[in-house]
Amino acid sequence: MKVGFIGLGTMGGHIALNAVRGGNELVVHDLNEEAAGPHVNAGATWADSPRAVAEAAEVIFTSLPGPVEVEAVAGAMTECMRAGQAFFDLSTNSPTVVREIGARLAERGVAMLDAPVSGGPEGARTGKLAIWVGGDKETYERFLPVLRTMSDQPAYVGPLGAGSIAKLVHNLSGYMVQTALAEAFTMGVKAGEEAGVDAEAIWRAVRQGALGRRRTFDMLAKNYLPGRFDPPDFALALARKDVRLACELGREFDVPMRIANLTLQEMTEAVNRGWEGRDSRSTMLLQEERAGGVEVRVDPARIGEILEE
Repeated sequence: MKVGFIGLGTMGGHIALNAVRGGNELVVHDLNEEAAGPHVNAGATWADSPRAVAEAAEVIFTSLPGPVEVEAVAGAMTECMRAGQAFFDLSTNSPTVVREIGARLAERGVAMLDAPVSGGPEGARTGKLAIWVGGDKETYERFLPVLRTMSDQPAYVGPLGAGSIAKLVHNLSGYMVQTALAEAFTMGVKAGEEAGVDAEAIWRAVRQGALGRRRTFDMLAKNYLPGRFDPPDFALALARKDVRLACELGREFDVPMRIANLTLQEMTEAVNRGWEGRDSRSTMLLQEERAGGVEVRVDPARIGEILEE
């Protein structure tokens, strides 16, 4: 099967490489031709435009920063797409935007499916990745073998837009929890200074509580507790885009989003400080500053030991 892939960045590059290693005949494109080097070396074919990808492939996948980029690429491909083709967008996108693009493509007999992913760069590299798909179920099932070369957890969610809704719920939940944990831990560390209790003792203790046993606090281990925000695992600019899309979806359906909008404000302040290229968890530093310069830090070596207990 001839598979097209557009967008070979942090996530897309790994996903596309797994696709070609999985036995698909891949044709690839990116704004940066050098990004396609590993894919071409693995057997993929380079295409010099999105249109060339659409002309060559039976199914096209995009992995792009957001709605603006997806609309631009879809617009470049639409006129040359033909009945029977399918277009899967792996980006974190707006449900409204994917439905609008899907309606235009449907006029040409092309099926669009929104298929955002979750698992981070490491999941994209290893294939331990969720893909949440919205769109025509028969089309999903037709191309499920291709999805399985990219992901160990492809799942059909519902009609077009459903995948994007699931992704926004997932990402928004994580960033709202992150905002709350920054507040709780700065309080605990600052109050603990008088009692001789540090961040390690607090984190180690709460991991054994009811909430901790669900591993809620382990999300702090990789970036926040060791104070590692550069280079990013997931850039703040992209994370803020995801939360903005979720807030917009709430407004579209008249859903009050107080905590979500507070989280977006935190991210916006961090971006305005020039942190857009830092890890998305760098927003938690704002709360440390507001708490009077409290630092919630644990020795990375101790973090590893505690996680193994």
